[in-house]
Amino acid sequence: MDSRNMLEVTLNEILHVVNPLREDLETRMKIIDELQDAISTIESLRGATVEPFGSFLSQLFTRWGDLDISIELSNGSHIAVAARKQKQTLLGEVLKALRRAGSFRRLQSVSHARVPILKLESKYQNISCDISINNVSGKMKSKFLLWISFIDRRFRDMVLLVKEWAKANNINSSKTGTFNSYSLSLLVIFHFQTCVPAILPPLKDLYLGNMADELIGVRADVERRIEEISLSNITKFRKERRVNCSSLPQLFTSFLAKFSDISTRATVQGISTYSGQWEDINTTTRWLPKTYAIFIEDPFEQPENTARAVNSTQLSRIAEVFTNTYRVIAAPNQPRNVLIPSLVRYEISHLFPGAVFGSPMANGRTNQNVRHGTSSSHSSLQFRKTRQLSHLNNNTPQKSKLAFQRQAPANNQQFPRNRPRSQPNRVAREVAVASERLAQNSLQPGQANNVASQQPVKASQRQPQQIWRPKQSDM
Repeated sequence: MDSRNMLEVTLNEILHVVNPLREDLETRMKIIDELQDAISTIESLRGATVEPFGSFLSQLFTRWGDLDISIELSNGSHIAVAARKQKQTLLGEVLKALRRAGSFRRLQSVSHARVPILKLESKYQNISCDISINNVSGKMKSKFLLWISFIDRRFRDMVLLVKEWAKANNINSSKTGTFNSYSLSLLVIFHFQTCVPAILPPLKDLYLGNMADELIGVRADVERRIEEISLSNITKFRKERRVNCSSLPQLFTSFLAKFSDISTRATVQGISTYSGQWEDINTTTRWLPKTYAIFIEDPFEQPENTARAVNSTQLSRIAEVFTNTYRVIAAPNQPRNVLIPSLVRYEISHLFPGAVFGSPMANGRTNQNVRHGTSSSHSSLQFRKTRQLSHLNNNTPQKSKLAFQRQAPANNQQFPRNRPRSQPNRVAREVAVASERLAQNSLQPGQANNVASQQPVKASQRQPQQIWRPKQSDM
């Protein structure tokens, strides 16, 4: 097998491992439901709803992905506006309520962040959660990334691969001065915009203007207008574009090559997915004065810099990671044994039999299983059980109801019967509706040539579809 085919097989194997199963989705929905139960006990949050956003809503999360939550305050049909001090106070009350609930641990208030949040960890699969107040902007950004993934399915695959690669090389943490996941997604978008022919358009062609500034007024009307404009422009682009037939290995390799000089180039240019091109910092007045090591502009909230946490030292190391990984995967006749340790974390190495990983502390890596008190053998056992359950659930009609649908709590005073319903079914419905709107204009067989051939494993040999789509009974 030549090196190109080996890389293709390896990337598909990684996608098979990191893609969430139905149970991973249901677990997150169960967390959302329990958060809603806890929020309903707070008098000052009467009528508030718990709504997911981030990678969960955009379907760009992996099996171990975090969960971003926004507590939307009750304000009739209008988008609620809360002052920073009010958000900090409310998050303090949420912190107390969650401590009483007992289902969450490692609770930490980050009240002085640009967006005040409450960090915690669920007892289910040790999933980390970030809770904010009235983050309608975050939700709309997430939905936009979901819509972008309907343009070309390679976008979602690339984001999952890039996130895992970045975690494996410790460049996916704003705490340590590297990229957050949103910045990584924007890098993938930018790469797809600057391919020849382009896979994605400049985002201004999909939605013109600063979307965050327009989130005022009746919420349903605002969200509907943004969605209709965006989906209409997406459909138009899909009909008029020239099809890029690059394979996933080619796109991943060229992604690494494109940003290998990122530390040097970032001194004079910034990345704008809104315009779809590099922009000179000195002539882009909205970015002046230059106070950051790198600019990756938020296309929906200009001129905010999504990479503002990245420092110059870490940026140099990030460039080295791009360069070193490119050299590994571009070298001829590289075996799977060499490719996988460069692309995935040590802590999930047990899911790749035969791959030889170095020390868990190599290159600054830390073993997350050890930190959470979970052995690799235990995690492997849980992974196999989850796969088995997934197979059963996908072939057993009577189990179509979601696992998290629970009986009403016995204590009706603590959990009032008229509490606001949590949002998972509505969110799933939104995803399904948006997907259905674009399905009529989806790529026809053979239109993208290599796109369909990126899965070398026969359909009969593959696991059941991993991303859950709501059935009628779930809506």
